[in-house]
Amino acid sequence: MSAPKEIKKRINSIKSTRKTTSAMKMVSSSKLRKAENRLSNIRQFVASLRHIMESLPTNGYSNSICQERPIKNVALIAFSSDSSLCGAFNSNISRELQKTYHKYKKSSDVEAVYVYTIGKKVCDSIRKTGISITKNFENLAGKPVRQTVSEFAATLISQYEKNQIDRIDLIFHHFKSAGVQQLVNIPLLPLKLPEQQNETDYIIEPSREVAFNALLPTMIETKIYEALLDSNTSEHAARMIAMQTATDNADDLVNELTIEYNKSRQQAITNELLDLIGGSAQ
Repeated sequence: MSAPKEIKKRINSIKSTRKTTSAMKMVSSSKLRKAENRLSNIRQFVASLRHIMESLPTNGYSNSICQERPIKNVALIAFSSDSSLCGAFNSNISRELQKTYHKYKKSSDVEAVYVYTIGKKVCDSIRKTGISITKNFENLAGKPVRQTVSEFAATLISQYEKNQIDRIDLIFHHFKSAGVQQLVNIPLLPLKLPEQQNETDYIIEPSREVAFNALLPTMIETKIYEALLDSNTSEHAARMIAMQTATDNADDLVNELTIEYNKSRQQAITNELLDLIGGSAQ
């Protein structure tokens, strides 16, 4: 049994750590509420945009970013966090990115796989594996900026239209609730147009083609931005859960050590009493 002084020192150390994990949980909870509001707003915008496109007649419409073609060049966009202490959030992204990368590399038809990372953790992890990163967006994971996403989306669309990229996949955590974040791997381009939901013939000005050509780039940009906010919200949720778990574990450990401390202290007192009794008897 450890000495009472050593046990007391461990208890104080764990209590100090518990204060940190508890504070981090509260900070993550606050950030989560703000991130949820941003995500809710962008999801409403996406729903409205999809409703508009579903209302437009698409028969016979063709756009280069909607056309499928043989896959020779692939772009993978992975979203992680800039900091740690969020459980398996970042490691899951890294594993899925590596799995997808090697899947395309094994294909005899694929000539090149370009990797774009958003978040310091996935960037550092992937570089250790030897996979070349085309570009990493620093600080974007923690501070989502629409202008940066807009410029990135415009670059991807241009590369797709020039046949420099034939497919683009997004890898991120989809936020369902504070307790559930689903890892998803979905295609961004070629873009699949929403199915038309009604047969009403609209009079469109200036024209159906002009409307679609204006809406499609916006949809691509918005899907990337939505994935970024999804990932950011999931990060805060994962960190909040991780810190709550760490705090609960600290409480359990303090309780166990307190019992051990009391037993050790009682044993020490008993030994002292026995020594005194033995000395008196002599």
